[in-house]
Parts: sequence; C-alpha cells; structure tokens
Amino acid sequence: MAALVPPFDEDSARAKVQRAEDLWNTKDPARVALAYTEDSVWRNRDLFFQGREEIIDFLTEKWQLEKDYRLRKRLFCFSDNKIAVEFEYEFRDEKGQWWRAYGIEHWTFNANGLMQRRDMSANNIPIKEEERMFT
Repeated sequence: MAALVPPFDEDSARAKVQRAEDLWNTKDPARVALAYTEDSVWRNRDLFFQGREEIIDFLTEKWQLEKDYRLRKRLFCFSDNKIAVEFEYEFRDEKGQWWRAYGIEHWTFNANGLMQRRDMSANNIPIKEEERMFT
C-alpha cells in the first residue's frame, strides 16, 4: 500500500479516510495506534490523552465495552495536512442495547502521513436491533 502523505488532494484524502475506516474496523488497538505519531494528541469526546500507549489503552477499553462495533467514515473536507470526517458507528453495550454514534473528527497529519492530532465529537442514540444500518 502506498503511503498517503500531505498535502492531500481529494483522491488521497478519500483514500486516507477509507484506510482509517478499514483499520478501526479491525478493532486491533495496537495496529490502529501505528497510524498515529508516538506523541499523538487526542480529544475523544470529554477525554484528553497523548501517545500511542494511551491510545492503545483507550481503544482496548472502548472495544471491550462496545460489542459488535462497526464504523463508517465519510470525507467532510480537507486542506494540506488536515482532514475532517463525518462518521457513524454502531455497537451494543453489555446489557444488549444497541447504540449508534454520530460525530465528526478533525485530523492533523505530519509529513510522513501519521496522525499527530485527533479531535472527536460525537453523540450516542439508542436504537432497536431492527434499526441497525451495519449488519
């Protein structure tokens, strides 16, 4: 796979978003963390943390709690070394309740194409199993 590095054009930005979606859907925290710089800064909803080890810890806990996680991302906009995406994902909690999260992420990349900053905002809504979009 070719490296997707800034500056982004529409094709490379779309490819970067697709790679991120594919990677996150592996639900492999260590593998996902390799797409970020060693000192990557994250804001995920109301949590703030930094570095690959904290990313791995966060994702490990996330996917232990969010069963049957499935994510879709769509390119919103891009410029030079930044990409914004809209996303939605579904999961069920430990009680079996299905949820859908809607949100947006802003990404900033270094010259090597690793994400050095990720800011994410999202809202969860409860859904019925028959309302699921990602089966």
